[in-house]
Amino acid sequence: MTAGAPAGPGTGSRTAPEPLVLVACSGGADSMALASALAFESRKLSLRAGGITVDHGLQHGSDLRAAEVVSRMTGLGLDPAEAVAVHVGREGGPEAAARDARYAALDDAAERHGAAAVLLGHTRDDQAETVLLGLARGSGTRSLSGMAAVSGAAGRYRRPFLEIDRQTARKACMVQSLPVWDDPHNADPAYTRSRLRQEGLPALEKALGKGVVEALARTAQLSRDDADALDAWALQAEATVRDDAGLLECAKLYALPPAVRRRIVRREVIGAGAPAGSLFARHVEEVDKLITSWRGQRAINLPGRVVARRQGGRLVIRQS
Repeated sequence: MTAGAPAGPGTGSRTAPEPLVLVACSGGADSMALASALAFESRKLSLRAGGITVDHGLQHGSDLRAAEVVSRMTGLGLDPAEAVAVHVGREGGPEAAARDARYAALDDAAERHGAAAVLLGHTRDDQAETVLLGLARGSGTRSLSGMAAVSGAAGRYRRPFLEIDRQTARKACMVQSLPVWDDPHNADPAYTRSRLRQEGLPALEKALGKGVVEALARTAQLSRDDADALDAWALQAEATVRDDAGLLECAKLYALPPAVRRRIVRREVIGAGAPAGSLFARHVEEVDKLITSWRGQRAINLPGRVVARRQGGRLVIRQS
């Protein structure tokens, strides 16, 4: 190009890369159907589509199965397609520990690849199971709201199959002749969710008739709407119940509706260092008694070495 000649199209500039969307794929019917759907839709939506499978290392040959899943994702046209091995600890029980390790690996993969979103293959059946598990724990409206369609930091995690039943996802794989892997843990009675899936939900449908899964999924959405409204109320009210030092004043907390007050207490306990997954309704209720039923009781020990006590009309929550 001669000096002073006008620059041609694109000279001196670079086209921004298309956004990358990853799918978390275990090789099961739900996630394989989602991986196939992502591969198909990405071509129409100007997206790059990739996939991640997490090897929890909990079964013999899990590394070989992870490699097979990577091969299947590559065959669908997903790029990048990789397996990530994780170490599963023991904190919170085997199911919670595996979930924590899995999400940590997915977060890391999303950061490394600069992914705009990570798709999860949770279905309406998974949502129904989550609602029942929350009901069994007595964890309140937020727990009954199940899984959100969009969650995580900056809305990283997306669950596009929440309104699709598990059987539909399996049929999608059959129609496309997609091989799937049925995790034996999903049928292992040692796991609470497995017992619920194999025994609990079928028993409910036998007793109450078909439509239980759909009803539970609707309950999740209604509960989520209520929980969102109460969370917003609690967030606004929290600023009005603190003293100049930032401590929560018990008299002002007492004046709030219980649902709002307990949300403030829960946020405070988690903010002090208690793991959210280990903090149950009974813990929050015990702290709430320091506000509503004060009789000089001792400090309350909470998960994460957090201690709650009442001092001088203030609710003091700190890590020991």
